[in-house]
Amino acid sequence: MALRTCSLCFAGLCLLLAWVSPLPGEQPNQLTSAERAAGFRLLFDGKSFNGWKQQGNWTIVEQALYRGRGGGGLTCVAQQIPDDFELRFQWKVARGSNSGVYYRPGQYEYQILDNAVHIDGKNPRTSAASLYFCMAPSRDVTRPVGKWNDGRIVCQGSIIQHWLNGQKVIDFDYTDKRWSQPVALLKKRGGTLSARGRALFLQDHGDPVWYRTIRLRTIPKAETIPHQTVQPALIPPEIRKAEEEKLRRIIENRRRQKAAP
Repeated sequence: MALRTCSLCFAGLCLLLAWVSPLPGEQPNQLTSAERAAGFRLLFDGKSFNGWKQQGNWTIVEQALYRGRGGGGLTCVAQQIPDDFELRFQWKVARGSNSGVYYRPGQYEYQILDNAVHIDGKNPRTSAASLYFCMAPSRDVTRPVGKWNDGRIVCQGSIIQHWLNGQKVIDFDYTDKRWSQPVALLKKRGGTLSARGRALFLQDHGDPVWYRTIRLRTIPKAETIPHQTVQPALIPPEIRKAEEEKLRRIIENRRRQKAAP
């Protein structure tokens, strides 16, 4: 038992060391030695769109992917997201900006947002690092507008984790009946949490946004990620009411689109 405990502690320490963000002054868009050892692949080299598809509205500014004007999102075509994976990336926004990182089919979105100004920041369930319109982060740990944030998504089986700036803000098992209400909410919006298999997609929501140091690894079957449920932030009654109205409009718009010739 003691040997097994030591082995698990060592594995956890290795993953923790691999998570350490680049130190100030280090070059972005590079893997650390720990990340290389853990099996991460760098998806953006900081100088080209190799492995990415877009409509010409994204540019590379100071070694970052920058959405400068409207035209659509940015898709990583280098590889699909594995079923069990860890994705790490850096992001920053301008004042009031909104974007999202889509990592599974449908409405699987890690929200990117200026919480302080954008209206979605009023609802924890649609704030930065939320599983948009499903699970709220436990707290707001975003950095000021114009500063780089460190995002991290870890998924294995039915467990979903969202991290922000080194803090785990979401950790839940979507098959747990405790979370039936937010899971049902996402389903009404058009998302199914059991869906798998899509390309990484960076959303164009009409606002300036930057991404860099995007790296991905497959979580091997022999590895079990540490899991301890994180309690989401509470949704105030008045916000729930606005949320219900927003969902009503989404469903009504979807009905109109289906009925259109």
